Amino acid sequence: MSTRIEPAVRPYEDDMEKTLERLMPPGVEPLVLFRTLARNPRVFRRFMAGGLLDKGTITLREREIAIDRACARCGGEYEWGVHIALFAAKAGFGPDEIAATVAPRANADCWTERERLIVRLVDQLHDTHNVDDELWAALKAEFADEQIVELVVLTGLYHMVSFTVNALRLPMEGYAPHFPARA
Repeated sequence: MSTRIEPAVRPYEDDMEKTLERLMPPGVEPLVLFRTLARNPRVFRRFMAGGLLDKGTITLREREIAIDRACARCGGEYEWGVHIALFAAKAGFGPDEIAATVAPRANADCWTERERLIVRLVDQLHDTHNVDDELWAALKAEFADEQIVELVVLTGLYHMVSFTVNALRLPMEGYAPHFPARA
């Protein structure tokens, strides 16, 4: 399968070039996703304004559990691979955690009880587009309201990202891993 829309090429508009430089490590080409969205500068700017990769109310590890699980559940291998490549080590993920992000169930031994709640939240939002009262009560006992809001919005955002990368059929970044084989 080939990409459906070719990524934009340099020269980019000045503000877009500066944004892309800020997003990527020195010497690393901007992601295919970013360059493809740059074909529509308005969409690119609005998309970038909605990012949640800054320091939020949850830990980096918790953020990455939610993102990786959301991408995995949506089949968003491109974005999952980018996040594993760029953030898994920083989040303290080893092979077990990486595999657990794509596992069929939320109860992997590598997750703490708090982390399992995040996986359950992502799964329930994916499966039902809602959160039942039992899970909500468990979340409220463990997380502050601000954290729950962040986790729900993060899950929705990465559903959108997964829909985008899948619909556009973006090719994997050369450094990004593919989904592990499921046991």
